[in-house]
Amino acid sequence: MTVMPQPLTSPEVQPATRTGAQLVVDTLGALGVDCVFGYPGGAIMPVYDAITEGASRHILVRHEQAAAFAADAYGRITGRAGVCLATSGPGATNLITGIANAYLDSVPMVAITGQVAQPFMGTDAFQETDIFGMTMPIVKHSIIVRRPEDIPAALGEAFAIAESGRPGPVLVDLPKDVQQATCAPPRKWRGEAQVLPAPAPEAIAEAERLIAAAERPLFYLGGGIARSNATEMVRRMVEESGIPAVATLQALGVLPSDHPAMLGMLGMHGHRAANMAVQECDLLIVVGARFDDRATGKLAEFAPHAAIVHIDVDAAEMGKLRHAHAPVCSNLKSSLAAIDFAPGEIDAWRSDVTAARETHAPRYDAPGNGIYAPALLKTLSERVGDSFVATCDVGQHQMWVAQHCRFSRPQAHLTSGGLGAMGFGLPAAIGAKLAEPDADVFAICGDGGFQMNIQELATLRRYRIPVKIVLLDNAMLGLVRQWQELFFAGNYSEVDLSDNPDFVEVAHAFGIEAFGIERRDEVDGAIERLMNARGPILAHVRIDPEENVWPLVPPGKSNAEMMEKRDEA
Repeated sequence: MTVMPQPLTSPEVQPATRTGAQLVVDTLGALGVDCVFGYPGGAIMPVYDAITEGASRHILVRHEQAAAFAADAYGRITGRAGVCLATSGPGATNLITGIANAYLDSVPMVAITGQVAQPFMGTDAFQETDIFGMTMPIVKHSIIVRRPEDIPAALGEAFAIAESGRPGPVLVDLPKDVQQATCAPPRKWRGEAQVLPAPAPEAIAEAERLIAAAERPLFYLGGGIARSNATEMVRRMVEESGIPAVATLQALGVLPSDHPAMLGMLGMHGHRAANMAVQECDLLIVVGARFDDRATGKLAEFAPHAAIVHIDVDAAEMGKLRHAHAPVCSNLKSSLAAIDFAPGEIDAWRSDVTAARETHAPRYDAPGNGIYAPALLKTLSERVGDSFVATCDVGQHQMWVAQHCRFSRPQAHLTSGGLGAMGFGLPAAIGAKLAEPDADVFAICGDGGFQMNIQELATLRRYRIPVKIVLLDNAMLGLVRQWQELFFAGNYSEVDLSDNPDFVEVAHAFGIEAFGIERRDEVDGAIERLMNARGPILAHVRIDPEENVWPLVPPGKSNAEMMEKRDEA
């Protein structure tokens, strides 16, 4: 994906000199950055002195991790690099979880950190950490800027690298003396976007041969589709070919949840029809996915009868976990445009998998008067419609969202996939709402994850960001408790959160509208109140602490060995 602006030229009429900090702000404005998420401190203070006169809006979060998560969500929504800003030492290290999250989910991000002045680097100076070295395994590229005149080119390069090829985070470390020094602004600078070679003709030919010969072909859709802005192309490809599809957690919404070809999510908590189709197919067409272990289960038994066509932008993924009979490596759009997806007679196969989808469709008739979270989430997403955007923490609620919410596009489902970071939901909702103000953004959180970045209620209040929070509270670390129940003989170690605070009162203390529900007959009214709220609002939803997520592939097992609720006993 290449979304770099045209080569940039600084204005004809320029001041004679600019500080490095002013050049940071000037360059962000010239790159079209409209929103920066950050938190100030000593080593980045010159940039904060300059940022008040810049074109980019600054959002003051209440923890640097939240800045990174908000920038991550901004990048997922827009396809442009989200920007986060922090000081040296603890400010920079607090970004690391968010940087890792963007790296593992291939999200474009530019993280700008202050650093101690160059004469003090390597001396264990106050608030000095080697953030360059610490983040090397979790970034696409890192830059330490040594001269103020290099700042525009460094930032231009950072954005080009973050946004092109397989997207990801780039770190730019700015020593304080470089921010304070002055120079004549460079007149011209640009970032060179990554240019990928065309897909190999022999790989295209082999892919087409396999597709034409297949009797049970299946698309395996991954998060790279959204990152490549290839959603509409994939939808046309699926509809014209008639080949059914499954999706990873990151690809939900590439096909609308109710699309006739969509069998659902595959993997550990995937739909039974999706996992069965993968196990029975004779050709798996993998598009922008990486054979993640949560998707494949026991890899040796994953899609055991299938030849593999693997279409991806990253050559490192080809053959990394599964041999590809036709490895098609290039820009995703170029690869998809080059392949003729023309299968033979597959009507019987399509009929079989469609019937399985209907047979194994979720049921929502849970007994009792308590709130059944899957039913609430399904109703909420359908009631809101195509403007619905969900951001999640990690846990049971995350899987219920993936299984039961209706998504009309991949940008409607923002979740921490590869890293599985609790605390992602609320700050991600802030980034999503600022990236797409007309969307109805819901932070769907668990009581454990919500408390990891609960301070961002203050950010919602300060900027009156109308995020709607659905807090599913089972007074447990639910997914850990479920695993302890099933795989650790019911030894419930450190999962009890029954001493949670009164979340409604906590929200009120932050100046946020809030209310609570605990009965099923309260759900419709709660959804209406959430939808009609003009500002930020929190719905505290009490749910059964013993409810589990089904289906479930046990660890180390094949996806064919899914457990259902009836197997619980």
